[in-house]
Amino acid sequence: MSERVLVSFEGGVADVRLNRPEKMNALDAPMFEALASTGRALASRRELRAVVLSGEGRAFCAGLDMASFAAMAGRSERGTRSLLERDGSSPANFAQLAAWAWQELPVPVIAAVHGVAYGGGLQIALGADLRLVAPDARLSVMEIKWGLVPDMSGTQTLRRLVRLDVAKELTFTGRVVDGAEAVALGLATKLSSRPREEALELAREIAGKSPDAIRAGKRLLNESGVTSVADGLALEEKLQLGLIGRPNQVEAVKANLEKRAPRFADPE
Repeated sequence: MSERVLVSFEGGVADVRLNRPEKMNALDAPMFEALASTGRALASRRELRAVVLSGEGRAFCAGLDMASFAAMAGRSERGTRSLLERDGSSPANFAQLAAWAWQELPVPVIAAVHGVAYGGGLQIALGADLRLVAPDARLSVMEIKWGLVPDMSGTQTLRRLVRLDVAKELTFTGRVVDGAEAVALGLATKLSSRPREEALELAREIAGKSPDAIRAGKRLLNESGVTSVADGLALEEKLQLGLIGRPNQVEAVKANLEKRAPRFADPE
């Protein structure tokens, strides 16, 4: 069995690739395991600045491998965990972590989507902070086809990106949208004829910014829709005060004044 997720690391950027190309990166139990464990492992790397998430072969991810359907009822395959299991360190269950782990990472995650992103595959892409999609990519909230609802955190991430009526229409119909419509609806950030290459370029640009400010920015924006205005403003103040005068913030100012590339330290 091939390694389900491949990871390479350069200049603070993790290049994460779903690696089951012969099945269009469909989700089986080992793929769930690999995605969750990869997300958790990356979270502990202080030098991490950004992540690019893509799929090997012809597609980003075709969704659930129906041969593994029984695992959705909580019956684990040999040597794997139940998809409904929780370990207490996250509000997400094990299946949801395949997508939600990218939200929990403290750094920006960019999904590069080509081919198809159906069902669970789309939910993984929605777990990223940004989505670059090929014009001919095809995306679908496809669970209704099987008499199901999105259950890999998609109901949380989808609602943050599109209007409620749009989220309902996509969920109720399971219809397929192309890259251009995905951008128009808010499912995707932008079109790209070379999504993975452009995502890596963007990740490298982000990696050149202050990692403290980038992490604070992701936390603030992620919490802005789920906390009260008062709590959000208080967190904004707290995190900004934690940045001002710190070495990386001082380095950002110096680098700009001296017209040179900054040299940032890894976050503590």
